[in-house]
Amino acid sequence: MTRVLFVCLGNICRSPMAEGLFRKRVIELGLDSDIHIESRATSSWEVGNKPHPKTQNILEKNGAYFNDMRSEKISENDFETFDFIIGMDLENIKNLKRIAGKHEHKIHLYLDACNKNKGQEIDDPYYTNKYQETYELIVKAMDCWIDIFKAS
Repeated sequence: MTRVLFVCLGNICRSPMAEGLFRKRVIELGLDSDIHIESRATSSWEVGNKPHPKTQNILEKNGAYFNDMRSEKISENDFETFDFIIGMDLENIKNLKRIAGKHEHKIHLYLDACNKNKGQEIDDPYYTNKYQETYELIVKAMDCWIDIFKAS
């Protein structure tokens, strides 16, 4: 089984949006016994909180389950457990690399999955209020990632 972890600053906007949308897509494709999806935060600011209400709205509109989601900070054990650790922006990547140790090779920037978007970040909608744009960017690279997960 390929284990995937999406990571953002607080684990209430971007990474739970990716988690919910990917879990739905993986089930639709019949890959739920092959690909496991979770999400985490690089900070402890929101630990225990549900996804942001605007993230919940997008997940609900798209039929993605989120009721079991609570913000959780990434741990050293997560670097052992997960095959892919995918950050949403360069600050996430920097913070992840600081604690990754020998697992730095598992860290990826989300939009790097599709070559035409290499180096592009997904800005934090908590600050920009661009939740729809965040959704569109997550969906844009979703199938690129699924192909990578299937090949691993």
